[in-house]
Amino acid sequence: MDSKLRKTAILVSLAVILFVSAVVVCVNRFSDGGSRTVQNTPPPQGQEGRETPSRDAARKTGQIGNNLSAFLEDPAFFDPEYNPVLEAAKDAASRLSLIVTSVERDLRIQIVDVDGEPVRDKDFTVELEGMGEYTDPDRDGVIYIGGLAAGDYYVKLKPVEDYKVPNNPTRVQVKDRVAYVAIEDISLLIKTEADIDAEAEDTAETGAQEDADRTEVKTLQSVSGRSKAGIDVSKWNGDIDWDKVRGAGVEFAIVRAGYRGSVTGSLVEDPRFAENMKGASASGVPVGVYFFTQAVNEVEAVEEASAVIRLVREYDLEYPVFIDTEGAGGKGRADGLDPETRTLVCEAFCQTVENAGYTAGIYASRSWFNNNLYMDRLDRYFIWLAEYRSTPLYQGYYQMWQHTSRGRIDGIEGNVDMNIYYGQ
Repeated sequence: MDSKLRKTAILVSLAVILFVSAVVVCVNRFSDGGSRTVQNTPPPQGQEGRETPSRDAARKTGQIGNNLSAFLEDPAFFDPEYNPVLEAAKDAASRLSLIVTSVERDLRIQIVDVDGEPVRDKDFTVELEGMGEYTDPDRDGVIYIGGLAAGDYYVKLKPVEDYKVPNNPTRVQVKDRVAYVAIEDISLLIKTEADIDAEAEDTAETGAQEDADRTEVKTLQSVSGRSKAGIDVSKWNGDIDWDKVRGAGVEFAIVRAGYRGSVTGSLVEDPRFAENMKGASASGVPVGVYFFTQAVNEVEAVEEASAVIRLVREYDLEYPVFIDTEGAGGKGRADGLDPETRTLVCEAFCQTVENAGYTAGIYASRSWFNNNLYMDRLDRYFIWLAEYRSTPLYQGYYQMWQHTSRGRIDGIEGNVDMNIYYGQ
């Protein structure tokens, strides 16, 4: 049983016991007081000369019905093994449930506890009716099954030591084609950097440096009309004084929500995400967000979009939700994608974001847009260009331009990316 749940159950039980004890004591006092105020009466006729047993004598002869607090003297009364409240709590804590979803010809089976949290470090096995058994080799509480035909399936969790598993199988429908709809239970897959090797997983490298020249503008630009000057930030920018940032002329910020790990493919929330979103909002700086992708297919792109949608749901966005598509040092799991697959990834991410009611966009460098994506299929989305020179050479249409990664501004220690928004 979870220690917090155990403590809560014990405290509840003790509170009930103490309440009952207090009631009993009050009743006993009332009874004792009443007997003392009653006049001595002669014994019933025919019983003269008989002695009335004392209270102590009554207890010694087993007449515990006269002692309503006798349970306090019962050593087994407080034994958790005999306490129905604790038994019920233990029963609930040991129950497992399955959350089963399908994106495209696959199943993701998540084993969760009574609080809906994934149960890790256990040897889980599920039986897929007509298909055999599948295990959880990395013991993360998630079993993935791919390559399935569309149709209805029944999933049953095999017995697990110390746990109670569902008696009946779970029915799920496997989809034939990917649906660009946010996955409801994606929060179970979002990890923190405490769960991963962040040094190995967070390895994004912008290709904009390859396009840079000596004309790169490293200061916040003066803009007019519908244009606005802004920044984009992540954990790498450290602790930000948003009041100073706002005072320095920043009119918007694009905050990194998270990234997919370059090695394991884990969905990871940026450790400064919530802090930056709340800080910017409190200082009156409008925000958008971006997510660094390492998706290798449309299904994973839907997962990434779903993760962002889940992370931003409590915030107001005035700027788009961007997929950040760039390299990961040559060793990233998605670095070798061909342009067709990478374009499908961007389409799946953006369509999922739009179907959730947000504006979708794509971030990349000039060389990346030109060589790794089919932009004739993507130019309907909000394009955020990274090109570090005074005048971009990119020939496509774009709505926002990141003109430097080496800007300096009051409120942020070290370099910061700077941008110009042109409107849409």
